[in-house]
Amino acid sequence: MASKTLKAKIGPWIVALLFTASGVLHLLNPQAFMWLMPDWLPFSIELILLSGVFELVAALGLLLGKPWGGYLAVATLLAVWPANWWFAIDALTNSPDLALAAWLRLPLQLPLIWWSWRVARPVPTK
Repeated sequence: MASKTLKAKIGPWIVALLFTASGVLHLLNPQAFMWLMPDWLPFSIELILLSGVFELVAALGLLLGKPWGGYLAVATLLAVWPANWWFAIDALTNSPDLALAAWLRLPLQLPLIWWSWRVARPVPTK
């Protein structure tokens, strides 16, 4: 049982750490993320900056154990997932060297979503 409790506590910290690092990078160097953005998406720089802000705010909420932090983290992950799919598909023809990493990244987002959801909707203890 202690193992489950430990995993429940570590997961949100992992998401918060990743979101903090990513959020800071999004704000400091949004140009570095342009290659991940679909060509058809308008306001790319603004969306990159906005996602960085959302990641930082969600990270704070996760670290504080606030349900809104979990909800915001889930919403942010789901909002960027279509762009990650686009990049994975696009990489098959345009960046074969990155295709494997792009495809491996997609399922790795599922535990991040799950851990964030657990903060938003904690499992009741008996």
